[in-house]
Amino acid sequence: MSEHFDLVALGEAMVEFNQAKSSEPVYRQGFGGDTSNAVIAASRQGARVAYLSRVGEDHFGRMLLELWQSEGVDISAVARDAGAPTGLYFVNHGPEGHAFSYLRAGSAASRMQPRTMDLSAAARTRWLHVSGISQAISASACDTVFAAIETARAAGGKISFDPNLRLSLWPLARARATIAATIAMTDLFLPSLDEAVALAGTDDVAAIFAWARAHGAQTVVLKAGRDGAWYAEQGAEPQLAPARTVEAVDATGAGDCFDGSLLARLAAGDTLADAVRYANTAAGLSTLGHGAVAPIPTAAQVRAVLG
Repeated sequence: MSEHFDLVALGEAMVEFNQAKSSEPVYRQGFGGDTSNAVIAASRQGARVAYLSRVGEDHFGRMLLELWQSEGVDISAVARDAGAPTGLYFVNHGPEGHAFSYLRAGSAASRMQPRTMDLSAAARTRWLHVSGISQAISASACDTVFAAIETARAAGGKISFDPNLRLSLWPLARARATIAATIAMTDLFLPSLDEAVALAGTDDVAAIFAWARAHGAQTVVLKAGRDGAWYAEQGAEPQLAPARTVEAVDATGAGDCFDGSLLARLAAGDTLADAVRYANTAAGLSTLGHGAVAPIPTAAQVRAVLG
């Protein structure tokens, strides 16, 4: 395989409006979308990255294209759609945490199709990163995820999969079936603890790892928020990498930052244990500011904390 990239991600990026203060109707404009956040995080850690998606031929789509270019993300395979809008979302903060409101129905990204998407970059990468959100936004987008996976696997690339379970997008039964089929094609499975509990029907860590392995997962990293992350390669016992204690301001996108940082370090040759430790630190730092993208740390900032 002729590798041009360390990481290629596929999915839907969106423009974000994040409430500045819970008591005021003032919003900061930013960017989001799980796989887009991950690929930007990987780029900030020094990885060579590309993104596969569709955006509207509108102001918000142009903003995303400019963002990726400024972050060093290859966008040669991002299609522009004159007939559909770029997705938006709003984040509101309150006593029970943050709440999301989406304007994404019929978005350009939801119109991704295998026959019209340029998936060639998936054949030229060490890692392809996909998510359950991309599968949930439409049937054709789900088909595109599977086509990209097949392209990467045929070329010898590895697959990273974050289920990013959103039951507002699809029913649990359909999500479980689709996610189970994807796990079987996955080298690295990256659920959060809450998602894994919903999918596996248990909150026991050992049982969650057993469930993932029974579905074909090779390596599993279970993100547990403030507790850190559990990880294990095939056949090994799960180990906990504790998180650093931080005074979190906004956890939006922290899991995506974890994914991208982890993949960047794995592509650079780190062991899984070292990559998880690095990703824990990067994700913690990403919670110190508002929004999904702006607070993502650089490699230098992560290294300064790691020492």
